[in-house]
Amino acid sequence: MTTPTVRPQPPQRVRSAYVDWLQQRLSARDWNVAQTVNLLRIASGQQLERLCFAELADGRSRTVTRSRVLARLVAWRVLMPVGRRVGGSGRGSTVQAFALDSGGQRLMERRQLAAAQRVRVRRPGAPGDRTTAHLLAVSELYATLVETSHAENVTLDHFVAEPGAWWPNGLGGRLKPDAYAVLARPGARDHWWIEVDLATESLPTVKAKLQAYLDFQQRGERGPEDVTPWVLVSTVTERRRDAIAATVRRLPGAAGLVTVVTSTGAAARMVEVLRE
Repeated sequence: MTTPTVRPQPPQRVRSAYVDWLQQRLSARDWNVAQTVNLLRIASGQQLERLCFAELADGRSRTVTRSRVLARLVAWRVLMPVGRRVGGSGRGSTVQAFALDSGGQRLMERRQLAAAQRVRVRRPGAPGDRTTAHLLAVSELYATLVETSHAENVTLDHFVAEPGAWWPNGLGGRLKPDAYAVLARPGARDHWWIEVDLATESLPTVKAKLQAYLDFQQRGERGPEDVTPWVLVSTVTERRRDAIAATVRRLPGAAGLVTVVTSTGAAARMVEVLRE
């Protein structure tokens, strides 16, 4: 009779021996899942399926594989479910959001030390429903950008979510975009600061944010790679898009800096600009 392999139970406080145990057992896909969640802070099961399981044939088999992998990573305290289940009518991890748990944090910190990287490790918190919805909207934009860049044969060269996307404004404060992205093709690189708008803020608040980007540009300040990125506002409905676009038109000089689109067209518009 074969003796079953016994894995140690994750301790309440993750210690180095347990991190060693995890490090020996995580597959390349497991690492990819953990790194993707660290990049985005929060991602849904469906988003992780699209980003980390895309090489598998679409359908039930891929969904089952994703569910099994995420459940195992939760049991191992690499990931933790956060908030209430969100979106859609599906069941299980498709509509569950995930963040890094303690084991995942320690793994990311250890890997970064080994590679001499300086990437923020996303520590799980207890975000409210509104914050969770916003973080998932940023994650959705990232997932769509990855898919669109592959389909259109361009490169998503860089993506970072807040607060890693924040940038000094030259006046002692910071511009605080929700994300920063670089799309590239041979001979061209486009830099974007991205605001993901869920229509939870007033138009005067949105106007003030856009004015800060415009002031930054007009003062001759520079962003990453010594360029001033364009600003993309991705919002939820055509009506909201039109209202923000009207606000942009009332800001002198903003029309050449700010692009306003609905979330469903954001990635396609960024690729279109890159090809112009």
